[in-house]
Formats: sequence, structure tokens, C-alpha cells
Amino acid sequence: MARPNAPAGENKRMSMKRVAAASSIGTTIEFYDFFIYGTAAALVFPTVFFPDADELTGTMASFATFAVAFFARPVGAILFGHFGDRLGRKRTLVWTLLIMGFATVAIGVLPGYETGAFGIAPNGIGVAAPIILVLLRFLQGFAVGGEWAGATLLTAEYAPQGKRGMYAMFPQLGPAFAFFLSSLTFLIASLTLGEKSSAFLDYGWRIPFILSFVLVAVGLWVRLAVAETPVFRQAQRKRALDPSAGPKLPFLDAFRYQWKEILIAGGALASLFSLFYMSTAFLTNYGTKTLGLSRVFVLSAGMVTAIMFGLSIAASAMWSDRVGRRRVIMISCIIAVPWALVLFPILELGGGFAFVVGLLGSALIFGVAYGPAGAMLPELFEARYRYTGAGMGYNLAGILGGAIPPLIAAPLIAGPGSIWVGVMLAILSSVSVLCCYLVVETKDKDMSVENLGAGDSSAVEVG
Repeated sequence: MARPNAPAGENKRMSMKRVAAASSIGTTIEFYDFFIYGTAAALVFPTVFFPDADELTGTMASFATFAVAFFARPVGAILFGHFGDRLGRKRTLVWTLLIMGFATVAIGVLPGYETGAFGIAPNGIGVAAPIILVLLRFLQGFAVGGEWAGATLLTAEYAPQGKRGMYAMFPQLGPAFAFFLSSLTFLIASLTLGEKSSAFLDYGWRIPFILSFVLVAVGLWVRLAVAETPVFRQAQRKRALDPSAGPKLPFLDAFRYQWKEILIAGGALASLFSLFYMSTAFLTNYGTKTLGLSRVFVLSAGMVTAIMFGLSIAASAMWSDRVGRRRVIMISCIIAVPWALVLFPILELGGGFAFVVGLLGSALIFGVAYGPAGAMLPELFEARYRYTGAGMGYNLAGILGGAIPPLIAAPLIAGPGSIWVGVMLAILSSVSVLCCYLVVETKDKDMSVENLGAGDSSAVEVG
């Protein structure tokens, strides 16, 4: 808590430090829970939940459950966006954290198709196991759908003019921290229990899920110490004077007045999502199953990739305060087009070095786009439905780039060949380049006022 007699500038700095910590810790925990599922889907879920399927079918089924969360995310964005725009960013973010924590711990104690969990149902629960897994994965996506927009609004609406990119990078760093932690926990479990030990399949993979309980408790403690954002408090005062000033249904108003921004934002970020989840989830499976690399090596490479991802996020976010969000994101998308076409030919050279080059190259490219996104999306939308609008744009990108590519990559590799996965990623990146071209720069916008009038789509350049 800031000291009552401290200078105003010091209190302001302390407040921003607390906000930055709360947003970063929150997204770290949410995405840790999200990523450990992706790692487990790549390494163990085909065996634990789909034991009767062949390797290709088991992998596809496992990544199908992974994709479920992306279709749940827009639902979470709509519901939590409604409450975030009506009741406040802080209270809504507490609920997203609690729901994610419950779903993740529940997966950790869920018996498999033929195996139990810590003495529960020692012979498994049959077909109920994958069904419950899908429901819990839906809850994870539901929570993440409301988390990201609220966390970025927490920093963007507190940040001083001209420094929104820098402060908005803190919630954006959460996925980098989370990817490192998820790889680390699985690495420790593999090293402790043995890479080929049945103990890892029996209970070792469950430990990272159950440890989420501790992280959620820490996250709640930090998040509850943060006050509501100044912009939302301003909106509350406005509604107190004029009850008709705020939207009754933020979702409908966001689509009524700024549907173009939602669609364009989703398209602009599809490239980074496609490279992001192909790298963090699908390539983990590809490295161990197709390239024959050890689980320890692949997880260690993931940790190095997470560090490079975080560095590129920080550098690009601060750079966007100088040159603009649109330019930085567009540069990333342009580079992603040729990179997508050479990614799998590089991987197919074989060996650990080629795998690391593929991971690191992808991380640097999508990190450059991810850094400014935390400021750009909140800047695109009016304060009265900003939570909803930013969340919908972000999670639309998640479906386009995060759900579909990992799901269809396995059959593409098994059928026409891996080069077609690169073609698919290049097409998505080309769409993102076009969408970036249609976005007007937002870095100089005043977020404390309604900078877009009803029916005005001036944040999108058409024609």
C-alpha cells in the first residue's frame, strides 16, 4: 500500500508497479494452466484418455480437446466482458482466475479411460474420462476468454499517455512466463520419474495441474490488492449522473458500432496465434513423435523459446510507443509469410539444432506481434464496451490461428505432407497483413474519453 504522506509521484509509481504485477501474475497463472494442457495433450493425453486409438487418431482426438477451449473463449469474452464493462475489471478478473484454477486442478485428479488417479477409480472411468476432460477444457477456455481483455485493460487504462505499450507488455509477458513454467514443471517430472517410466503416465503429468492451486492463491492475493481502473471509475460516475449513459448489453453495442474493429483485430492477430500455438503445443508432439527427440530435450528447448518470446514481447511493446502498434504488428506478419513456408523444411532436416531453430524463429516472430497487441486492442474500442470488444477481437484470432491449425496439421503431415502446413500458416499470415493494413494507428488515442462516436468506424481504414 502506498504511504499516505508519500509524494504523489511516488504513490503513482507504486500504484503502477502493483497494477503491472497484478496483470502479469494473473495472465501467467491463467496461461500456465492453459499451456500445461497443451503440453499434456502432446505428450500423454493420447495414451491416458484415448488408449484404443492408433497414434494419428489419438493425436487428433487429443488436439481436438485442446481446440475446444478456443471455441469457449468467445463465450467467456462475451459473458465476462459484459460484467467487466458493467461491474468492473477487477471483480471480473477474480472470477476468471477462480474458474481457471478449479478446472485445472480437476483435470489433475481426473481418472483416465483405463487408469485411476491417486487411488480414485483404479480401473479408469471409460468414456466418461474424455467427456469430462472436454467439459473441463471448455471451462479453461471460458476463463481465458475473459482474462486477457481484463488484464490488458487493467494496465492500459492505468498507463500514462505515451507509455501504454510499455505498461501493456506486462500482461503480455504472462504467456512467456507461463510457457517457461509449464515446460519446467513437466521437465522436472520427466527427470524425476524417468522419461520412459510408467509413473509419469500414471501420475507424474498430473503434478503440474495440481500445483496450479498454489499459483491461483498467490494470484488472488496480488489481484485483490489492486483498485479498479480510473477509466472505469470515470464511467461509473457518468452512469450515476445519467443511468442511460452505459450500455445495457455491451456485447450488442460492440457489434452494433464497432463490428469492423472486432473482425479486423481478429484477422490481424491470427498470424501470431497460429505460430504461437503451433510452437507451444503441436511442435512438442512433432518433436517427440515425428523427429524422435527426447521429451527432456523438447521441454528444455521450450524453456529457451519462452525466454526469447518474452524478450521479443518487451522490445516490441516499447518500440510500439515510438513507431506505432500497427507498424510493428504488420512487420511481424510480413516476416511470418516466408517463415511459415520454410519452417517445416527446416524441421525435417532432423536433429535438435533444426528443431531449436524452428522454435526460436517462430517465437521471435510471434513475440514481435504479441507485444503491441496488449495496447492496440483496448485502444480500438470505446470505454463503455472496451472489455467486450477487445476480448471478442482477441478470441476470434484465437479460433482462426490457435484452434484450427494444430487440429488439421497432423492429418496434413500424414497425408499430402508437412509443406502444406506451412502453406496454411502462410495464408493466415497473409490475411493478417491485409487486416493490419486496414487498421488505423491507435497509439495516440485518449482512452479516458469516448473517442469513437456511435456508428463511427474510424479505427478501421476502409478503401
